Amino acid sequence: MSRPTTKATLVEAAQKNFEKLWQLIEAMPQEALDTEFDFSNDTGKKEAHWRRDKNLRDVLVHLYEWHQLLLTWVSSNMQGEKRNFLPEPYNWKTYGEMNQAFWQQHQDTSLEEAKGLVTDSHQAVLKLVQTFSDDELFTKQHFDWTGSTSLGSYCVSTLSSHYDWAMKKLRAHAKKFA
Repeated sequence: MSRPTTKATLVEAAQKNFEKLWQLIEAMPQEALDTEFDFSNDTGKKEAHWRRDKNLRDVLVHLYEWHQLLLTWVSSNMQGEKRNFLPEPYNWKTYGEMNQAFWQQHQDTSLEEAKGLVTDSHQAVLKLVQTFSDDELFTKQHFDWTGSTSLGSYCVSTLSSHYDWAMKKLRAHAKKFA
């Protein structure tokens, strides 16, 4: 599916990928769910997230926290409170540190709790998306607080594209148990 350019295709892609993510999770063998991720022998997996996330819970809370970033950013700016997408002190060069902080924050979160958090936050983001028109979502710089891009671009990145990222990671792990 190509990158969404309308509200309808954004919602469709988000729902479709979220459902595919859950289907993948439900199809994973119990051994894969119980075994810690280890990509250390795969030289092609150099990005920090391959070392950071150790299990399904870590992946799910990562998605949840990025949903929270989007929800907080949009809500604040729509209420006239100027806010960057990434919270202080992070920026696009240091967001890996933020992701690590999210990981640390959720080490006591259970897998069941993580499933509930991400399911609820996914629904909250979809509900938020529904409040905007196609123009508001996909016209670049429609809102001054989106910088040089569109609100829809942030939504796609936080929803369907992020779900693709999660599925790639889960498939790589599950492949070891096939």
